[in-house]
Amino acid sequence: MTVIVGLVHKGRVHLGADSAGVSGLSIAIRRDPKVFRNGPYAVGFTTSYRMGQLLQHAFQPPHPTGDLHRFMVTTWTDALRTCLKDGGWARKDSEQEQAGTFLVGIHGRLYSIWDDYQVAEHADDYAAVGCGDDLALGALHATAALDLSPRRRLTAALTAAEHHSAGVAGPYVYASTPKRP
Repeated sequence: MTVIVGLVHKGRVHLGADSAGVSGLSIAIRRDPKVFRNGPYAVGFTTSYRMGQLLQHAFQPPHPTGDLHRFMVTTWTDALRTCLKDGGWARKDSEQEQAGTFLVGIHGRLYSIWDDYQVAEHADDYAAVGCGDDLALGALHATAALDLSPRRRLTAALTAAEHHSAGVAGPYVYASTPKRP
């Protein structure tokens, strides 16, 4: 229960997230952010705070090399799988590994990582995951042609999701990839 939104703007990836921790009908506003930087990567997670803690504090993502999409699908995902297994979070069902869902930005490209470790790059240069994802995607689409800063577009998407989803609540937190040299 959350929403993570991301967009690509002028060679950087910008992410935004709500602060709700939801379990059933209970909601708690968390101080620990769902979006953060880990080296040159911007990451925003759904699914589990434990998974997010591993992504932020235990995962040592490899430095990107070669074809970026291929790197993310192979080298990066292999390192992620190891981290989640070592942290006791990865699951196995019918011999298939499962993790969680999150967004990753690197070198001006935005990826969704799905619970089966699928790596998706969206043609729209924006994405959203979590229970408020459809609401946020509508706002990102509606603001695409407007001359708004990335922060304003992300806030519009987060606000739309919060207004229409019981699983989304502020305050909002933001993270961006560094400017490329």
